[in-house]
Amino acid sequence: MHAVRYGTIIDRVVPHSESRANTMVRNALLVIAGTIFVSLLAQVSIPWYPVPFTGQTLAVLLVGGVLGAWRGAAALLLYFIVGALGLPVFSDQAGGWDIITGATGGYIIGFILAAAVVGWIAERGVDRRVVPMILTLILGNILIYAIGVPWLASWTPPGATEQFGWDQAYLYGIEPFVLGDALKLAIAAALLPAGWALLQRTGFGRKNEDDGPKAGML
Repeated sequence: MHAVRYGTIIDRVVPHSESRANTMVRNALLVIAGTIFVSLLAQVSIPWYPVPFTGQTLAVLLVGGVLGAWRGAAALLLYFIVGALGLPVFSDQAGGWDIITGATGGYIIGFILAAAVVGWIAERGVDRRVVPMILTLILGNILIYAIGVPWLASWTPPGATEQFGWDQAYLYGIEPFVLGDALKLAIAAALLPAGWALLQRTGFGRKNEDDGPKAGML
């Protein structure tokens, strides 16, 4: 069974090269740029109720939607690796393996899956419309929680003898972030279709093979 594949907005802005070597360099640079983008937005913290509004999740969803499935996942995998190695790319300029094995490690792993799924759906043209994009980003956010919350629930705080537990995981890992996540989803869902509309209006970027339907295996 085949699904129509259109490509993402980055394929219009930075078209593919006919040279395989150039295409590999292009994709590598896009992956690195995605990692840097997430790293920078992870440091953004705006006072918000009940917890500060941070840019990390917003960046993850945007990177998936802009770069597509494999490049988005690769960017977040690189983010995971450099952060685990100690670079201060996580929120509050944190880094190191202890962050991965700590309370929030599951969310960071979930970023990779979310970027891949959001990117895969965006490649099918969903990123051109606001409402379908909202639904896609909600799915991406759910995937982050699907890994992050069980991880948090099974985490044992330093000095404790029992795991954090599901009730605490909900109170500290979901409930405080609902309002902020809703705002992030709205921002991301508006930015991507708005970007496509701007490209269409200005005619920026040449039309290439990824702008039209392309068959891809489901």
